[in-house]
Amino acid sequence: MLSILFGLGAALGWGAGDFTGGLASRKTGAYRAVFYSEVIGVILLLVVVWISGEPVPNRRVWLLAMLAGALGTIGLMLLYHSMTLGLMSIATPVSALLAASLPVLVGIFREGFPETLTILGFGFALFAVWMISQGEGGVTNIIAHLSDLKLPLLAGIGFGSYFVLMHEATSTGATIWPMVASRSGGMILITVYMLLTRASWKVEDTSAWPMLTINGVLDVSGNVFFILAGQAGRLDVAAVLSSLFPGATVMLAWIFLKERLTHNQWIGIGSALAAIVLMTI
Repeated sequence: MLSILFGLGAALGWGAGDFTGGLASRKTGAYRAVFYSEVIGVILLLVVVWISGEPVPNRRVWLLAMLAGALGTIGLMLLYHSMTLGLMSIATPVSALLAASLPVLVGIFREGFPETLTILGFGFALFAVWMISQGEGGVTNIIAHLSDLKLPLLAGIGFGSYFVLMHEATSTGATIWPMVASRSGGMILITVYMLLTRASWKVEDTSAWPMLTINGVLDVSGNVFFILAGQAGRLDVAAVLSSLFPGATVMLAWIFLKERLTHNQWIGIGSALAAIVLMTI
């Protein structure tokens, strides 16, 4: 039960983080928003680890966590790039579905099949991720865009690999230090990218800083809950429930920005609730 509650906490944290990150991106650009939220998150984590006194983990944990952070950041950058190519309606659901499916396969391979109701819950949850992630009009003419799926698929592999590697890095009980390592890996990657592209580091609109700060805090909280979910239960359960974060994002946009939810998104939200019920029985 704790694994389920923590997984839902991760979905809420990441979903709210994406909502505030989206608002910040409008003011300062996507890559700068990701970079500075990473920086804010690392600062927060270093304060927490100093207070908690968590022992520094071994080199293997550091390498796994840094690789997880780098792959997750690559996934994010590929997703953003595919969106700039006009593939938003396809990129988001495809990458989100693969990100949730990969840990399920790894979890089944390493820990065996879960109970029947849990497997049924996985099905509802994966369907929910697909439906909620779709934009206006849903995924249209996907057959015609099969050749364009490589970037969303690679993005999904990056996100799914983050789930798997972070679970492995934190399986010994460490929580905060692996997150520091993970964010460091992501920061290094974005720094190299911005240097190579000679992107501006300056945040022109100072009103973006509150949203960047909130985004950094919420993203950290999502990561903490995902780690705790994996430590309390199975990887696949933690990853699938955490992957429901698009539901939190679209609900916040509906409440605060008055954005209209599509018919498919409402179906997805209902499917997510069914998945939660099935996985808690």
